Amino acid sequence: MTEIAVRVGVAEDYEAMSAVFGTAMMFDPSGDDELGKRLFEPERALVATDGEEIVGTTKALTRDLSVPGAVVPAAHVTGVGVRATHRRRGVMSALIGRQLREVPEAIAVLWASEPGIYGRFGYGAATRGVSYEIDLHRVGPPVVPTRPGELGELTVDEAYKELPPLLRALQERRPGVSGRSELKWQRHLEDKKEDRGGRTARQILVHRDETGAIDGYALWRGKMNWQAAGPTNEVRLEELVALEPTAYKALWSYLLTMDLAATLAYGYAALDEPLLQLVTTPTAMGRRLGESLWLRVTDVPRALEQRRYAAAVDLVIEVTDELIPANAGRYRLTADGTTARCARTDDPADLTIPVGELGATYLGGRQLAEFALTGRVVEHTPGALNSATIAFSWPVHPVSIEVF
Repeated sequence: MTEIAVRVGVAEDYEAMSAVFGTAMMFDPSGDDELGKRLFEPERALVATDGEEIVGTTKALTRDLSVPGAVVPAAHVTGVGVRATHRRRGVMSALIGRQLREVPEAIAVLWASEPGIYGRFGYGAATRGVSYEIDLHRVGPPVVPTRPGELGELTVDEAYKELPPLLRALQERRPGVSGRSELKWQRHLEDKKEDRGGRTARQILVHRDETGAIDGYALWRGKMNWQAAGPTNEVRLEELVALEPTAYKALWSYLLTMDLAATLAYGYAALDEPLLQLVTTPTAMGRRLGESLWLRVTDVPRALEQRRYAAAVDLVIEVTDELIPANAGRYRLTADGTTARCARTDDPADLTIPVGELGATYLGGRQLAEFALTGRVVEHTPGALNSATIAFSWPVHPVSIEVF
C-alpha cells in the first residue's frame, strides 16, 4: 500500500480535481468549463495523491463575508471529496487539517453536504436557513400596487452592472452574506440550458425607487406543469435582495401572484424572514428549517477583533482547540459598540468555549447560552454567560443566500 501524500494544487489539476469531487457528489462535471478554470485558485487548493493518482481534494476560495458590524475576508471552502476507494484512510482529515492550519483568513466557512463530518474539525453551524415550498393558491399574499416602471427586468449584461452594489449593501445589513468578484458574478449569472433542470431561462426582476434607482432584485425561473384540472406551473426563486420595505413587498407580491402558477420554492430565506408578515395563511408556506453556513475560527484573537458586539463586554474566554493548538488558551475580550480588542492573558477564565461553539455563535445567530445547557460552554464567573450571550448576539439573523 502506497503512502497518501498531500500537496498544493497546480493549474493542471483542475480536471482531475473536478472528476474526484464530481464522483464523490454523484454528478458529472462539465467537460467545457472555461469560467470554472478561470475561477480556480490552484495555490489555494490541496490534493491528496496515491502515487500519481489524485484521490482527495479541497479548495479555499478568496471571498469576503459579512459578520456582525463588518465585512471581512473568509476562506470559502468547497470541492471537498475523496475517492470511494480511499475512504477511511485519513485522507479527508489530512486535507482539512492542513487547510485550516494554513489559510490566511481568521475564519473559514462552508456548506456541509454531510453535517456530521465537519464538527470533528472545529466547524460550527453558524447560520440556519429556511426553505419554503409555498402553495400559491392558499397563501393569500397582499397585492401591492406599483407605479408604471417600478417593476422591470434586466438583461444579463445590465445585471452585471446593477446588481453587485445591492449585494454589497445587503452585506452591510445582514451577517452571513458572501461577496462576489466580477468573475464570480459571471459564474452566478451563467445560464447554460443543460443546467436549468427543465425550467425556463433565468428571469431578472428588479424594483426601482422614486428616483428610478434599483433597490431590489429577484432571480427566478418557471416550469410549465399542466394537470387535468388546469395549469399548476412552478416558480423557483433563486435569490432575492431588497434594501427597502417597499421593494421587498413589491417583489414578493409579484412572485406570489403569478398567473398559472401553483407553487413557489425558495431555499435561502433567513430565520427571521419578513415574508411571514406579508401573507394571510402562513400554514401554506411549507417551511423547513436547516443548517446552511458552517464557520470555523482559525485565528481566535483576529476573528474576535474583526466583528462588532451588541453590548459592551470585558471577559476572559478560554478556547479549546485540538486541531489548531495555537488557538487554544485564554483571551481577554474587551469591546464596546464600535471597537474590539482581544489578546492572550494569564488571568482566570470567565467562560470556557470550544472552538466549534465559538464558530457557531460568531455570526450572532445562535446564543452561547444554548450550548451552556448541554455543558459545552462552561461558566466560571457568575453573570459571565449572560454578558457574553448578549454581546455576541445581533439584531438580525445571519443568512447565506448561495451554495458555493
